[in-house]
Amino acid sequence: MPFGTGENSSIEKQSEVRELGDWKDEVEEIVFPGKISVPYSWTVGSTLSKWYAQIRDDAEIWANKCAECGMVFVPPKIKCINCYRDMNEWVKLPGTGTVETFTVVSYYEPKIHPRKPPFVYAVIKMDGADTGLVHFIGGVKPEKVKVGMRVEPVFEKERQGNILDIRHFRPIA
Repeated sequence: MPFGTGENSSIEKQSEVRELGDWKDEVEEIVFPGKISVPYSWTVGSTLSKWYAQIRDDAEIWANKCAECGMVFVPPKIKCINCYRDMNEWVKLPGTGTVETFTVVSYYEPKIHPRKPPFVYAVIKMDGADTGLVHFIGGVKPEKVKVGMRVEPVFEKERQGNILDIRHFRPIA
């Protein structure tokens, strides 16, 4: 029998195709409540792991520098975003910086915001770096935060090896 002919051919079955609206009411919905296990771990990679460990262990902020173009990145990158070279040179930053821009958060969203409002997120250009670091501004009322404000980090006493080991940046007196 030639292909495409006979009682089970796809050509003959095309006439049996029905639209969703034609059969959805005939289907019984079955729901099985439960939880899905996701058995894997996630890592930030070797570059950020080294950066977080330095913050955790020594309360210091380091950056990495591209040997090709000289750009200094904080947070550090595995590859230069300009010339795509490996970033293997590390430089210790002095720990001070400047607020480049900021926003005051005034609403509470517990699944997104780690703090209760009002609080300030800012892009801080660390001295010695070419890129900005997003973090909290604290130790000052939100209405007193200004672009150009000089800041320094305040580290947690008990550090875990993540970005929140820097509690916030405060104005330099």
